[in-house]
Amino acid sequence: MSAAAKSPLPSVTLIGLGPMGQAMVSTLLAAGHPVTVWNRTPSRAAAVVAEGATLAATPAEALAASELVILSLTDYQAMYDILDDATAGLSGRTLVNLSSDTPDRAREAAEWAALHGARFVTGGVMTPAPMVGTEAAYVYYSGPADAFEPHRAALALLGGPRFLGEDPGLAQLMYQAQLDVFLTTLSSLLHATALLGEGGISATEAFPELLPMVSSIPAMLSAGSGNVGAQLDAGEHPGELSTVTMMGATADHIVATSTTLGVDTTLPKAVQGHYARAIADGYGKDNWTRIIDGIRAPRTTA
Repeated sequence: MSAAAKSPLPSVTLIGLGPMGQAMVSTLLAAGHPVTVWNRTPSRAAAVVAEGATLAATPAEALAASELVILSLTDYQAMYDILDDATAGLSGRTLVNLSSDTPDRAREAAEWAALHGARFVTGGVMTPAPMVGTEAAYVYYSGPADAFEPHRAALALLGGPRFLGEDPGLAQLMYQAQLDVFLTTLSSLLHATALLGEGGISATEAFPELLPMVSSIPAMLSAGSGNVGAQLDAGEHPGELSTVTMMGATADHIVATSTTLGVDTTLPKAVQGHYARAIADGYGKDNWTRIIDGIRAPRTTA
């Protein structure tokens, strides 16, 4: 009798065995799901096969093993590269693509899946591989609710599911927004570290001083005049605390310091531009949040 026949839990197929994919397979196996895997480089399956996963010889064989098929790949093009020769096996399957790409490509993928008789759910995994399956992990999903809900229990094992709605692009939009904050924060930390390095302060010394600034931002956003998100939605920018002019002056100083020290100015000049635009538009006395107007509607140059 096969492992799938013995298990009271439905089988799951997972395609893509990078660190994230391997962590997902291990989590599903530990919970009792039979798991079939496929990877371009079969040797990468050795560890999860040792844990009990079944290695499919082909993508078509992997699709045939389960109704729920999870994709953990570099991008959406990789899905087409792998499955374009196996589309006959997509009918009746639910594809949950946890790879990173753009919202538009997620919507295109949903249409492609539908053409081949499959349901499509987009996912954005908000955790590194070592944290998959922990209480700290969560994953954004979007797509047809009736495609997502039957598999909620299995997907919840990977991280708390946060379903955003029927539009397949929403999960990728949220994922990219989260990574926008993440990547920009990392770049700003290293930019600040480079500035301090020019003054003779080592990275070892700099990081303990810089990291509390990152952790202080939530408190700053909740202090003072109320909920920043609600104010942005209402178009309100009360300027009794940090005004555009004040923050813009600081942005000017960071650019000047970076220039003097010979550190790259690309990032601070981008920030400086946000404040310069708001000041030029006559909003210098408003709260710093007014810069969102220029971000939402950038001026084009000929």
